[in-house]
Amino acid sequence: MTREHPRNLFKQRLGKVQQIGFFSTLGSPALAEMLASCGFDWILIDTEHSPIELPDVIEHLRAIEGAGLPALVRPAWNDTVTVKRLLDQGAQTLMFPYVETPEEAAAAVAATRFPPHGVRGVSGSSRAANYGLTPGYFAEAEAELCVIVQIETPRALANIEAIAAVPGVDAVFIGPSDMAASMGHIGNAQHPAVQAAIDDGFRRLKAIGKPCGYLTGNEEEFMRRKASGVDFLSFATDSIFITRAATSLAQRLKA
Repeated sequence: MTREHPRNLFKQRLGKVQQIGFFSTLGSPALAEMLASCGFDWILIDTEHSPIELPDVIEHLRAIEGAGLPALVRPAWNDTVTVKRLLDQGAQTLMFPYVETPEEAAAAVAATRFPPHGVRGVSGSSRAANYGLTPGYFAEAEAELCVIVQIETPRALANIEAIAAVPGVDAVFIGPSDMAASMGHIGNAQHPAVQAAIDDGFRRLKAIGKPCGYLTGNEEEFMRRKASGVDFLSFATDSIFITRAATSLAQRLKA
């Protein structure tokens, strides 16, 4: 049975509606499926800082999209072959880590585009194409792709406007943990110098009208970023949800 190419709900909402989600890191499609029913707007499948491999990504995509939420995927690196495999299995929104220059951003975009606009290998029988059963897949696939690049160092921050202006970059995500480490404050993203750098990045992105995203496990900062109009926000990760809730419960039970 043929079917239409799926629409990218996250991309449709980007810059129009504030979206709140979280990072899935524990390698459990069942947990992702459960949390998808808890009121979030998106879930990111993280392959950079987790044990999640390509077969796991496929099961996460099935679970999250089956629950009606858009799924984002973070590749482990800005690698053309990895990107090709993720896209062939149905990923539509990719968040590329550690992009420092416009050239690296352009390489990320090129990895998501078929020739002559990019270098993505061509397969018409992939899962993304419904195993060859989606008519017009090649004509429609690119319009539904969403490329997010991560700013994680002072060098990247210095280049933020040029990175954001690269054709095909849909949004810019500022990563606080690596930013803090690269500024000499590892483990302390709340350091005033780090927060000032992040504030500057968001101010500059807003000035050029580029959608922006962020992750924090600090509730006070989360609410501040939310109020400031950051377009898509993650409150930490599934592991932090569980450890905080379990620790709080254990403390209450032992009190």
